[in-house]
Amino acid sequence: MRFLVTGGAGFIGSHLVDRLLGEGHRVTVVDNFDPFYDPAIKEENIAQHLHHPDYRLVRADLRDAAALREELEGGYDAIIHLAACAGVRPSILEPAKYQAVNVGGTQNLLELAREWGVKQFVFASSSSVYGTNPNVPWREDEPGLRPISPYASTKVSCELLGHVYSHLYGIRFIGLRFFTVYGPRQRPDLAIHKFARMIAAGEPIPFHGDGTSSRDYTYIDDIIAGVRAAIDYRNSAYEIINLGNDQPVTLSGLVELISAAVGREAVIQRLPDQPGDVPRTRADIGKAARLLGYRPATPLATGIGKFVEWLREREPVPGK
Repeated sequence: MRFLVTGGAGFIGSHLVDRLLGEGHRVTVVDNFDPFYDPAIKEENIAQHLHHPDYRLVRADLRDAAALREELEGGYDAIIHLAACAGVRPSILEPAKYQAVNVGGTQNLLELAREWGVKQFVFASSSSVYGTNPNVPWREDEPGLRPISPYASTKVSCELLGHVYSHLYGIRFIGLRFFTVYGPRQRPDLAIHKFARMIAAGEPIPFHGDGTSSRDYTYIDDIIAGVRAAIDYRNSAYEIINLGNDQPVTLSGLVELISAAVGREAVIQRLPDQPGDVPRTRADIGKAARLLGYRPATPLATGIGKFVEWLREREPVPGK
């Protein structure tokens, strides 16, 4: 089969490309290597892909519809749209950019899907769409989404755009709400990666709030299994599905697990809560289990151990 993967040089995208190439599919990746974090990290993620005969890389910006039409040939069995301006807090500083990239870019891809006759569109949404909703675990049929950041609002907008294109043009749109994905190749600005580095170096880690905030951390292999199942899903025209772990852990508990994996006690720098952050996340994954056969298999302690092993393989990390 032929797949178009946007953001395929990033953390989640490069893992998905590994899976698809390993299965013998042809993969075209679109990525603009945005300097939100060091583009050299993305170059490293795709180093092995570049030599694969079934892999094609297109360096383009999703905002540039003309460039996409010129560089991409269509004929894809599915579009897997993972690319976005990421991050809750940065979106507060640049809301217009997040709207243009995330919503405008998704609009461009849906238009191309319509023109090309692509009938399967898998979209990376986010648990941030639930915002401050107190009804945990969060279910996809919650009547009131409460996003509290521009980033979250763009994901809601894209889910609704997907419904429009599904209704009008028969494109099957599967929106996957990811819950705090971690693992090898994770962005260096995200908590597990940043904390592991800083704890290993003996540096104080930024600890926002009193440690009771909690997150539903989901290991990359489990997320990829869910995305892969969504690519093959055919039973309805439009679905929004949580992909999480349903095992939330407090910030204090997370730091303890990372410290144990690194083999060094954390030095805590206590700071106030950050704007845009939500107090807790937890996925109800019953729908994912029913529709996709999704069953996350990686406990957080195991996943963090694998991440620290990966970190040690690519650079010196003190500790046990």
